[in-house]
Amino acid sequence: MHRAAVAEVMLTDWERRDDTHFTVTAQWPRGHSFFTPVHGTHHDPLMAVETFRQVGALLGHAEFGVPFGHQFLMKDLSITVQHEQLEMGGAPASIDIDVTCTEVKRRGGRLVGLRYEAALRRDGRLAATAAASYTCIAPAVYQRLRGDRPLSGEQRRLPLTAPAAPQSVGRISPMDVVLSPTERADRWFLRADTRHPVLFDHPVDHIPGMVLLEAARQATSALLERFAFLPLGMDSTFDLYAELDAPCMIEAHELPAGAVPENRKAVRVTGHQNGSRVFSSIVTAASYDL
Repeated sequence: MHRAAVAEVMLTDWERRDDTHFTVTAQWPRGHSFFTPVHGTHHDPLMAVETFRQVGALLGHAEFGVPFGHQFLMKDLSITVQHEQLEMGGAPASIDIDVTCTEVKRRGGRLVGLRYEAALRRDGRLAATAAASYTCIAPAVYQRLRGDRPLSGEQRRLPLTAPAAPQSVGRISPMDVVLSPTERADRWFLRADTRHPVLFDHPVDHIPGMVLLEAARQATSALLERFAFLPLGMDSTFDLYAELDAPCMIEAHELPAGAVPENRKAVRVTGHQNGSRVFSSIVTAASYDL
């Protein structure tokens, strides 16, 4: 699952149904140090995103034979949640995940790319749908792609900047804030605290995709001025590695009402670094506080 801490593994089991269909089970705790309950009543939708990300890593290694040490490069990820099924109960939520691999790309018998889709169900009711694609990169190829950058996570990093006010980005603890304020209300610097035990679970040579998605969620919360913010959907693409040693500017703009379904708001969040876009995410919310 590309996690060092056992406590951060959401998946509990899996079963092959055929060459491209699998059933995976997961459990969402009622309390988590980072994926904190929204309003104190709903599981964090980004915990569903992390669960789905882990599915891709699991299947890549356990079912498609990708050796440990190979890199998975996420190209895109989208998810839509049903907020009614995220309500917390009196016990951890048991999640059944039906997975379909729609594009399995091999070269010389080795997996080089995968697109997979999933339906996440809780007590038989649909809680979320998701889709993603990634490429698999061998260590030698990855080293060439990264040039002279050390892969141990020991490269030069930017000094850690001050966080935005936690309440302005839907957070309680300053430690969990991934944005630093600028002079503009719709623009922030990405704040990558490599000491964070969840976002940086192990040493890495670039900023993980989950950090970028959290930046998109926090930027949307700030732009819509919602403290307890429950995103209903995220549609994201990843263009380049987000580096640890260069400033990354996060910008957010609300999409016009005619571009989104009725009773919805949508915000496009982008990250630019060294003059190029590294990621883009459209975050969807209800037009009213849930």
